Amino acid sequence: MADKQTHQDQLRAKPGRKAAENAVPSSVQVLDRSLKLLDLVASADGAALTELSDQSGMAPSTVHRLLTSLANHGMVTHDAETGAWTIGLKAFEIGNAFLRFRKLGTISRPFLKNLMELSGETANIGIEDGGDVVFISQVESHAPMRAFFRPGRRGPIHASGIGKAILSTWPNADIERLISPRPLTRFTGKTRDTLPKLLADIETIRARGWSIDDEEHTLGMRCLAAPIFNEYGEAIAGISVSGPAVRLPDETLAALGPVVMAAADGVTQAMGGRRDNSHTQTS
Repeated sequence: MADKQTHQDQLRAKPGRKAAENAVPSSVQVLDRSLKLLDLVASADGAALTELSDQSGMAPSTVHRLLTSLANHGMVTHDAETGAWTIGLKAFEIGNAFLRFRKLGTISRPFLKNLMELSGETANIGIEDGGDVVFISQVESHAPMRAFFRPGRRGPIHASGIGKAILSTWPNADIERLISPRPLTRFTGKTRDTLPKLLADIETIRARGWSIDDEEHTLGMRCLAAPIFNEYGEAIAGISVSGPAVRLPDETLAALGPVVMAAADGVTQAMGGRRDNSHTQTS
């Protein structure tokens, strides 16, 4: 028994065992850094190595090594002529898997096109993620001056038509839990930048059935949105039309409200979802 115990102690004492144990945290660090770079590349239309180094706080040699590894897996690609790094096809395929899982991107496409044609304005689909709105699909207006939201762009939930449409289906207590720990950034003089202002607007949205972003994020731009529900009656997304305020006066918004709501209900039904009015309770 003593010989067996001594042998085990010798195994634990070998320097190589500590190195093996430390290999796991090191691998995790490499993964964290790689994912950080991937996020930075995805956020830009094309980023140079020096920019990514500055933004990530990593040495250029480290950034280049990680980007090369990501490129080998098709996650990023490098333009030798411009030196820019952009998102790769494999990353697009992986991101698209989310849309295939929800089927939201494919199912909503004809509704977006129809909504754009009926309104003459850009139509969007967005989801809530971590207290933000993420735009996942869009059909642009044909007008020279139009709204544009790049797929993958994140926006503040309290200053977004889609964000407020989704929030209107939550109980007030859930909205307070989300909003209370964070500041409500004031983007314009019309931003609902306090919880009472936001909740008052939410009450109006519940009664009306659709939300309005009245130049609350960007002066000169208005948006009208309605929620999309899953099979459990939970709002998982929103559909909207966005455009210049001069083309979306109050009377136009009033006429478009039922149209956007009908589009939202159409996507909901096509996904096998259902509208559950009990989710609009205030307590």
